[in-house]
Amino acid sequence: MINKTKIELFKFNTTDGVTELHAMIHVTDPTLSYPEQVEALSIAYDDLMQHDAKGSVAVFKRYFLSDAANQADYLMTQEMEHTGCALSIVEQPPLDGTKIALWVYLMTEVQTRALPGGLYEVKHGAYRHLWGATAMNHASTSEYQTRLLLNDYALLLNEQGCRLADHCVRTWFFVQNVDVNYAGVVKGRNDVFATQELTEKTHFITSTGIAGRHADTKVLVTMDTYAIDGVKPEQIKFLYAPTHLNPTYEYGVSFERGTAINYGDRRHVLISGTASINNRGEVMYPGDIRCQTLRMWENVETLLAEAECTFNDVAHLIVYLRDAADYTVVRRMFEERFPTHPTIFLLAPVCRPGWLIEMECMAVKQVVNEGFEKL
Repeated sequence: MINKTKIELFKFNTTDGVTELHAMIHVTDPTLSYPEQVEALSIAYDDLMQHDAKGSVAVFKRYFLSDAANQADYLMTQEMEHTGCALSIVEQPPLDGTKIALWVYLMTEVQTRALPGGLYEVKHGAYRHLWGATAMNHASTSEYQTRLLLNDYALLLNEQGCRLADHCVRTWFFVQNVDVNYAGVVKGRNDVFATQELTEKTHFITSTGIAGRHADTKVLVTMDTYAIDGVKPEQIKFLYAPTHLNPTYEYGVSFERGTAINYGDRRHVLISGTASINNRGEVMYPGDIRCQTLRMWENVETLLAEAECTFNDVAHLIVYLRDAADYTVVRRMFEERFPTHPTIFLLAPVCRPGWLIEMECMAVKQVVNEGFEKL
């Protein structure tokens, strides 16, 4: 079934350090049954590991499903035998009409292990990268679920000698019925952050808050996380792009637009979910998917430039659409501008109804930073 899939691959090589790979694996035949699509992805993944990604290990996987309630258990059964990394599973239907797609992040020269409480450690040199995936609970509202998620996560980090404010650099919140439940996520996050020295006077955390469902309908919010132990404050730079974007606290939310992490041999740039917004916090071009896409690109490009990066440094693109009817237009626009970037298009309404599209990405650029340990 390898001819039933497509692998889009970004590879960052160094002569004497960690090689990084980002792969988007897509099924190309939507007429296959769900088990057949899972099998096709598995075969493609095995082929990737035997050839282009030989010698690497997965550090994070995210599966995008069209119907988690009927698909997640089967996928977990198939994954249990060989997943040694943080495993994120979210209902965000691929817009190409298939039932499943996979984003996988891989590295060489690292040691991995599961930690108590559900985090996964990826270790190399002076750094421990701590990944978490699909954290959830059954509290009564999205606000209380978010509070518990973040408080429990802060405790897990403390057990590893880390702090939420000092070491967590990326979060994702997947929200069932985002138009209704996102306000609770915002309040829960704001309240917890205020207790963790994460304020407008300090900093927040790069994040995506987007529609996404768990297989369990009682779960209103799931959370994925990424923290780095061993990173120093002077290695981290927060990105603002004030000509194009405003601080998020001005409209009541608490996340950073982007974060650059400098290592001795490279720079990672993590860009939050970014939409068509101006520096007054207003939705730009309501109802116009083409203009919103162009403004979104301009915003992301400005954030990347603040980290001395361009779209040429971007390792993957995740694109969220509110309306499936916009997929054909948006896909063509992306194919023209980013023909070789690993990209996935998902049906996932953004946190504000006026935003028709949002994207997030990660960039990797080779740099030399004397005084910092290599990745």
